[in-house]
Amino acid sequence: MNPQVPNPNRVLVIDDNESIHKLVVARLRPEGLEVIGEDDGERGIERAVSSQPDVILLDIGLPNVDGFEVCRRLKEHPSTRNIPIIFLTGTTDTESKVRGLDLGAVDYVTKPFDQVELRARVRAALRTKRLQDILEQQSFLDGLTGLWNRSYLDRRLESELNVARRYGRPLTLVLADVDHFKRVNDRLGHLYGDIVLQGIAEGLRAYARRSDIVARYGGEEFAILLTDTTLRSAVHVSERLRMSAENRHFEARAEVVSVTASFGVACSEDIGGLLTPEELIRAADLALYASKDAGRNCVHMYRDGELILTTGDPDALGGSGAA
Repeated sequence: MNPQVPNPNRVLVIDDNESIHKLVVARLRPEGLEVIGEDDGERGIERAVSSQPDVILLDIGLPNVDGFEVCRRLKEHPSTRNIPIIFLTGTTDTESKVRGLDLGAVDYVTKPFDQVELRARVRAALRTKRLQDILEQQSFLDGLTGLWNRSYLDRRLESELNVARRYGRPLTLVLADVDHFKRVNDRLGHLYGDIVLQGIAEGLRAYARRSDIVARYGGEEFAILLTDTTLRSAVHVSERLRMSAENRHFEARAEVVSVTASFGVACSEDIGGLLTPEELIRAADLALYASKDAGRNCVHMYRDGELILTTGDPDALGGSGAA
């Protein structure tokens, strides 16, 4: 995910009545909203985590897991707790409304709902969400580079790893470190060092997909979290990023200066076990330091406990999975 590109306005409808889904689609699509749906509470929670809607319309009377329990679990999950929830209900019972609001819902719409009222309440929830997103984004952005910061990366790494486990998808982490950055600061000063970091960040952002999370990990170190991406594909991305850094030039004090970067790549599929965020970070970090020990300006991958140099070795990726 790129912090400079806003998410589309997406509404998730969790209701077991198909006619409600069709009605909501008919009422909200003219507003330019994307409407997606689930008819079951458990699947609704999974869809909310994976698709990150801007608003959730939630039926109270769901089978198996009712709307109150779904709301409670969504508000407990770190990646969905700030999504506004509007309850859909066929009752005007005050006790139920109070219970839902106490659980974290922002509003109620009573069935059968008026289309003008539904649109107005969804628009109000979207305005609230946009304000929340602005405030949250500011707290999770790195002030120098405009990338996500370490706190945001840690938060997303945990949630994306849960999704990867649940759906059997690969999740790959790339760590990058600007080589000999201290020399740049010592020789040219910290202001020029900041310009170099901003340039490297710009290069990383240019190659990122919308779904990728690009972050400043700390100091001169960066991280790229690649969702649904195999080790092979991530290594190819890292090689392109390495060459982009190598070919980028900076003007300082009447001279042209270039820098290089080292990369370490680790994928959830190639570590095994009940992988934790700390283990994925450690594997990528080991690969990064292998690149530094090998002379810098190269890429290493962590695969099945081995640290393998991939730069300049087309055979290194053999057997690492499909691209």
